[in-house]
Amino acid sequence: MATRTSVSTGTSWEAMAGYARAVRVGAQIWVSGTTATDADGKVVASGDPAGQARFIIDKIERAITQLGGSLRDVVRTRVYVSDIAHWEPVARAHGERFGEIRPANTLVEGRLVGPEYLVEIEADAFVSDAHSV
Repeated sequence: MATRTSVSTGTSWEAMAGYARAVRVGAQIWVSGTTATDADGKVVASGDPAGQARFIIDKIERAITQLGGSLRDVVRTRVYVSDIAHWEPVARAHGERFGEIRPANTLVEGRLVGPEYLVEIEADAFVSDAHSV
């Protein structure tokens, strides 16, 4: 049976709601919906959807790296924006980091956990030894 490993960023939500930032079983990594919340629980890049997306992708990358993968292993992302008008700056920020990797992707509008949160992103990764695209 494959070993299950998880990482946490220490936000109060993880403990309260009973989830991990990311979980790895075998070669697969699943990253929970991630918002632009720093270690102190403060919103990052308030009012800036692209800035929030960049912060979130960095946070996702740290979680995947802690589990032995890299951003190049991401095979699927799901992006939620609080206002569909933010789709383009968020998509461009996604493209800055994933343009060469090109995971499968979905971007939809949805109500997020609070009005200050403009973006939430989930990611799935498959870790291979070759890290090939």
